[in-house]
Amino acid sequence: MNFKSDLSSIKNPSENLNDLHRQRSHQIFNHHENLTSPEDCSSIYGELVILGYNGCLPQGEKDRRRSKYVLTQRACPNGIRKSKHYVVKQPEQTRVIQDKGQHSISYTLSRTHTVIVEYTTDNETDMFQIGRSSESPIDFVVLDTPSPDRVDDHIAQQSTISRFACRILIERKPPYTARIYAAGFDSSRNIFLGEKATKWEHDGEMDGLTTNGVLIMHPRGTFCANSAISDEQIQRYCVWREVSVCGGIYAIRETRSASRKGAKIKSETNILQDGTLIDLCGATLIWRSSDGLKRSPTKKSLEDMIDDLNAARPQCPVGLNTLVIPRKSSSINAKEKQPYVYLNCGHVQGLHEWGQSKNSNTRTCPMCLSATPVVKLSMGIEPSFYVECSTPSFAFNPCGHMASEKTVRFWSSLAIPHGTNGFRPMCPFCGTPLSDEKGYVRLIFQDNVD
Repeated sequence: MNFKSDLSSIKNPSENLNDLHRQRSHQIFNHHENLTSPEDCSSIYGELVILGYNGCLPQGEKDRRRSKYVLTQRACPNGIRKSKHYVVKQPEQTRVIQDKGQHSISYTLSRTHTVIVEYTTDNETDMFQIGRSSESPIDFVVLDTPSPDRVDDHIAQQSTISRFACRILIERKPPYTARIYAAGFDSSRNIFLGEKATKWEHDGEMDGLTTNGVLIMHPRGTFCANSAISDEQIQRYCVWREVSVCGGIYAIRETRSASRKGAKIKSETNILQDGTLIDLCGATLIWRSSDGLKRSPTKKSLEDMIDDLNAARPQCPVGLNTLVIPRKSSSINAKEKQPYVYLNCGHVQGLHEWGQSKNSNTRTCPMCLSATPVVKLSMGIEPSFYVECSTPSFAFNPCGHMASEKTVRFWSSLAIPHGTNGFRPMCPFCGTPLSDEKGYVRLIFQDNVD
């Protein structure tokens, strides 16, 4: 979009604050709200954060049903490792299946041929399980992330997320290596792969895939490096893989629940890196390591940036009233102070009737006279989604969540699994599908001139 030449004189408060935020950067790099002391740092492995929620669930955080789960070192290790395997004809009558204290995985090849793999305790690792079930073996309860424009009270009944979706094993000693595996153990400490499940034997070892699979996408390089991210780096990031029950990495299947597995990717592993995305077919999570979180902004630092932008007293050029940027969409904000962004041009104004179309959300921007949709501005306040510590001078299109330039460029270039077969870029703060033309817009404020 080309603007009129007289718009070049309009000041942008976000640009005026860059130096101030650089001065604060040393605080951001050495502090995270969940890492408050060296003792605390040593016990926190990292965080799992669900995409589509801006810091909390709409109905509030409760017990194991949350938008974010912090993985900490357990008082007593509960890790496991393979012990032995054997063939049985009637697995339900096998001692290991009946023993609720013994972990095992059953691979049913036929009605009279089942391979059972026993697991023994491993005091060197901690195990964490994620899934839709509310049973006690699940540490982090994850339900389907609904579309922002659709509320379905029966979403859990229609869920495509497995009740016991995946498990993560983390070494208790530095560097706290975390590995992800498809499928989790149920209340009887068993995993069952039935006759119809995708499974195979290789070099005497059994392995398999879950019905809808667990997909992962590793970053190339550092997720939050506070340095330039090229388009080429983002494109190399966008490679989804499927992880097997035993942690093998494979190309994704032709369809999510296809019976034929993809080719094995020998050059990649199931070791989680800071910024690894995990898709459970209904919800996508991001893994942030404790070291990575130290490089990320904190919630307080993001709130400080909003306070600084508001301190510059941005004005509506039509109503000439001061605008106040809310920290989140649910914030109580006076109607006349709520800022709106014109999505095609990026001009920020208050709510007014000038240039409004009677039959749509399209308005004519009084600054550049372009016809454009309009949406409320609100802050993307979940720090784990940021790839840099910088001023939130951009907004996602069409939802209006504010974030830094590199953050909006990054997420608008990522194709996130949608449904059982589709992929689409989406806003990490609300899950809204981004515009096909351009997923973000640079914000243009007008200073208040006293």
